[in-house]
Amino acid sequence: MAFDRVEAAERGATAIADRVVAKIAAQAAREALDVVPEGSTAPRATVTVHHDMARVRVSLELGYPSDIGGQCGAVRHRVVERVKALAGMDVPEVAVLVERLHSVHSRRAAQGRIR
Repeated sequence: MAFDRVEAAERGATAIADRVVAKIAAQAAREALDVVPEGSTAPRATVTVHHDMARVRVSLELGYPSDIGGQCGAVRHRVVERVKALAGMDVPEVAVLVERLHSVHSRRAAQGRIR
């Protein structure tokens, strides 16, 4: 009786938790930003994974003035690229939420008040 051997790559399944994909997306967002404003929080990501697709929402803070559209586009591109490369998932949607703009003027004023 001959048994067909199943290749290792075809046995079992690999599951990647949403929180792992979220960490990949948050790191990718950090990598995509030209400059992270002083006093800002690091980008955060939430992810919903369904089969081999991940829908991503990134929240971040940017400096002002800056090319907000350009930076958000760079974040989207980098998140799609890194999630695909590291988790093997397609990313049909990356929503970027800019929570705050940090201006040089407001940072200087805040520094003057802290003693």
